[in-house]
Amino acid sequence: MKTIKSLQLDKVKVYGDFWSDKTLLIRNVVIPYQLEIMEDKHPNVEKSHAIENFKIAAGEAKGEFYGLIFQDSDVAKWLEAVAYSLISYPDKALEDKADEIINLIGKAQEKDGYLNTHFTINYPERKWQNLLECHELYCNGHMIEAAVAYYKATGKITFLNIMRRTADLICSRFGEGKTRGIPGHQEIELALIELYNLTQEKRYLETAEYFIYERGKEPSYFEQEEKSRDWYHWSRFEDREYAQNHKPVIEQDVAVGHSVRAVYMYAAMAELAALNDDKKLLDACNKLWDNIVNKQMYITGGIGSTVHGEAFSTSYDLPNDTAYAETCASIAMCFFARRMLEIKPSGKYCDVIEKVLYNTILASMQLDGKRFFYVNPLEVITGVSGVIKTHKHALAQRPGWYACACCPPNLSRLILSLGKYAWGEGKDTIYSHIYLGGSASFDLSDSVTIECISKYPFEGYVCYTINPISKSSDFCFAVHIPDWCKNVIYKLNGKNINAEITDGYINISRTWKSGDKLELIMDMQVKRVYSNLSVNSNAGKVCLQRGPVVYCFEETDNKAPLSALRLPEDSVIEPVTEKEGILKGTVTLKMSGLKETGDSKLYSEVKPNAQGVTLKAVPYYTWGNRSPGEMRVWIRQ
Repeated sequence: MKTIKSLQLDKVKVYGDFWSDKTLLIRNVVIPYQLEIMEDKHPNVEKSHAIENFKIAAGEAKGEFYGLIFQDSDVAKWLEAVAYSLISYPDKALEDKADEIINLIGKAQEKDGYLNTHFTINYPERKWQNLLECHELYCNGHMIEAAVAYYKATGKITFLNIMRRTADLICSRFGEGKTRGIPGHQEIELALIELYNLTQEKRYLETAEYFIYERGKEPSYFEQEEKSRDWYHWSRFEDREYAQNHKPVIEQDVAVGHSVRAVYMYAAMAELAALNDDKKLLDACNKLWDNIVNKQMYITGGIGSTVHGEAFSTSYDLPNDTAYAETCASIAMCFFARRMLEIKPSGKYCDVIEKVLYNTILASMQLDGKRFFYVNPLEVITGVSGVIKTHKHALAQRPGWYACACCPPNLSRLILSLGKYAWGEGKDTIYSHIYLGGSASFDLSDSVTIECISKYPFEGYVCYTINPISKSSDFCFAVHIPDWCKNVIYKLNGKNINAEITDGYINISRTWKSGDKLELIMDMQVKRVYSNLSVNSNAGKVCLQRGPVVYCFEETDNKAPLSALRLPEDSVIEPVTEKEGILKGTVTLKMSGLKETGDSKLYSEVKPNAQGVTLKAVPYYTWGNRSPGEMRVWIRQ
């Protein structure tokens, strides 16, 4: 069922300005910083103990397990990010350090292949007894993905062999005619499919299928599991929707429950639908995609609006000040979108990847790479956000680390693997899904290299230079045109051409010669975006967007309270390129607006007075990098 395949990362080089800067930041700052934290060498942040847990499990140190039950997964995601970094930026010292940690993981693994430091150290008698809460399969899944990535990056087999032993243990234990069980937190499904794609060992695919199709069957596995033991890790199981266990997956059409678990599962469903040509499963994926994007997604690409269960709530329930919008959930949407793209190239999937990347994903990391958001609110109120119980989760500043640190290393592995999301290759078509500066190599009937020079996201200029290995090559070049872009000029070798947009792409079929250039010049007007009227939180408000970038207002530039600001319909909005400071190079927005002042009483019959002021909006992804204070995406009109 797959129409196209994503490129392997060794086929893609990232250079230029925007994303090259971000990937180098991850390589040079974030990866070393996160290692320091996992090795407990950074005194001013939440203790991790993740590496020490492996030392204890391996018998190289004494002590107790410390951290959350899925602490092992932080190490796994860090190793996966390292693997992607080594492909683009070979580094012997970093590779040696990764090998050292991999050898430690091997020593911590039990003889039968079992791998989980929490249970090995503290509760060896409780293995596999609480799949709902205890994340054994989740941690193993991340480790398997890291092992596959590391093998592809280095050719070294040690890590892959370690995790194949774990995968073989899982496959021998769970499945039809074996021990019944499904993961409480989905992830292992994606990992087993990755392992199958690499090895072509059918048992890995069959176990992934089992975990997907067993979910939602009666009697409920988690209810049976709970009755079979006399202990809990957190609390009793009550909500079947929380773990998407309320009905079989092919019957699910509304995204419910924990948002990361859900979308990891949807991504695996899409992968299985493609591999098995399963139209019922694909139909479920399409319905779930449409429900999320059209009824449960923030303008910034955030999903999972409620703190209660880190979950989806209901259609159009998208509060700004209490938004949860976990970083990992938006990362999961990229996973889901890429797999849907491989089945059917469509601009709607590219649009979501772009929305997520340029807004929520980048906003989750401080510009210096050393502080991170787990939760991504669209409004921050002084004295309320991060302070009172209902808003405790919606912080006004990024912490240096978290006790639950799933998001920072997840961010690293995504940004360092952007090549898989930017480019695709079909039988006779090359796809450019997002504008990633750099180059990519393709294996059509003739090998082709395409260079992309991109001034995105702050300028609408993109230029592709096509270079077949031979003198010429016949293929279709399909380039995604974002949904926000209504006016674009196309030039081929300097001459204007006409091109129709079909399902979000222009498709140019020709005999391409070495040095041929395709240029896109997109009109980047500032757009006023309005919510569906069912989104109560945004009634009477407007959001500003330029290109893929969503903007917000900060107290640093606009005197608080920001709730007193208004943006008149006739206000002229001027893009301004910042020349200095931490925002240097970004495009901010300057405009005339109104600021209201009113009676000091709680309620009054005196109408507020509005005075003209100059307002400034900054890219949402840059908020919280200057002085702490209020912030809001949606402003009254």
